[in-house]
Amino acid sequence: MEEVSIIGLDLAKRVFQAHGASASGTVLFRKKLRRDQVLLFFANQPRCRVAMEACASAHHWARAIGELGHEVRLMPPAYVKPFVKRQKNDMADAEAICEAAQRPTMRFVAIKSEAKQAAAAIFRVRDLLIGQRTQIINALRGHLAEFGVIAPQGSSHVQQLIAEVEDSASRVPDLARSSLLRLSKCCGSCRTRSSPSTARSPRGPRALALLAGS
Repeated sequence: MEEVSIIGLDLAKRVFQAHGASASGTVLFRKKLRRDQVLLFFANQPRCRVAMEACASAHHWARAIGELGHEVRLMPPAYVKPFVKRQKNDMADAEAICEAAQRPTMRFVAIKSEAKQAAAAIFRVRDLLIGQRTQIINALRGHLAEFGVIAPQGSSHVQQLIAEVEDSASRVPDLARSSLLRLSKCCGSCRTRSSPSTARSPRGPRALALLAGS
């Protein structure tokens, strides 16, 4: 009986699909795995190549399966798509992953460590918060402009807009004041230590320490 040479694993939240093939390309098994069965399944498999798409949670599973002694390869989903032979489903995806990984010209994605993913998460969260802050400030600026209240551009001048909203003697109608007060409070809570350009500064250890503490 031929031994498993490569396993294509289609990742999911709960039910995974595994496609095993020999070195000659013969299909040896197609198997559905629950999330809690994945590591036990690969622990009982002989050491082989395990291929996955580089999608959500792929680096986590690559590290976990790699610790069991398997050679894990990640591929961009766009490079796997041409190998899907029939209607897209989990079984077809796992087979396509398995076949794509055997191509000699296939390009693979480097597996990230937990430290690298943690560092990337800091910057992604900061970018998200800066974008939300900009949206809130622009919304407040646009609403107040309808009542003739303006301020210079830039987040450093948003305090002028907040003061206009909080001033009961300003030109802001009382009917709109309660809603704009909520918006102004969000502007105040979204303020950061630095400008948006900081998110694009060099990403060294010192920058990570500053972001983690902000």
